[in-house]
Amino acid sequence: MPVEVTADAVLGGRLLLKQPRRGHRVGHDAILLAAACPVHARERVVDLGAGVGAAGLALAQRVDDSRVTLVEIDPGLAALAAENAQANGLAGRVSAVVLDVAAPARAFAAAGLAPESVTRVLMNPPFNDPARQRASPDRQRRLAHAGPDGTLAAWIKTGARLLRPGGTLTLIWRADGLAAVLKALDAAFGAVTVFPIHSKAGEPAIRVLVRAAKASRVPLALLSGLILNDSAGVPTAQAESVLRGGAVLPLGQI
Repeated sequence: MPVEVTADAVLGGRLLLKQPRRGHRVGHDAILLAAACPVHARERVVDLGAGVGAAGLALAQRVDDSRVTLVEIDPGLAALAAENAQANGLAGRVSAVVLDVAAPARAFAAAGLAPESVTRVLMNPPFNDPARQRASPDRQRRLAHAGPDGTLAAWIKTGARLLRPGGTLTLIWRADGLAAVLKALDAAFGAVTVFPIHSKAGEPAIRVLVRAAKASRVPLALLSGLILNDSAGVPTAQAESVLRGGAVLPLGQI
């Protein structure tokens, strides 16, 4: 049975996305991730676990002449990602491949992604442990949100393999899992920069955006973060500038 899809506008209407009506839906995380990834013209970028392509497409739209490969394990979502690239006039610079992020290097190389062949990697790994938290019965939502122990380390290992020395990895993760992120980055990355995301001022962060550079020895930096809503629940001006206006976060400004 064909999957029912909707056509939705993000980034204030500048990006149109087809996505399944049920299951995982594009939210703030993908747009924040794109805004935190530093990319220059003609650089090659890989979006790991791209879904329907929201983060990678937002990045390609922001930076002319950047080239983005969307890596997605679900063939249906990868097909929608390719359609979205076409519909937004980005098919010449954005491609989608069906591939497990944890696949071996030879599988990536067969898809045109050889070791040390890209400058930027971005990722939104599944961050719920199904052994500790109840997984969604919906397969697509489960793949997007839940991964067994070791998933984060495996994704970061793949990112490290793909990146050239000095290239950057940008990811979004649960704020209470920051220690696991730092541990997984330690072997191959330095210049780790952490940017917290708060739902409201005075509340603990709900997400962290993290950028790291391969083979760097620069020490960790913690930046002041982004507050999504004011005390009344109204989106802040800074959040609106990023989520609707396409502004770049400090992590994306190197």
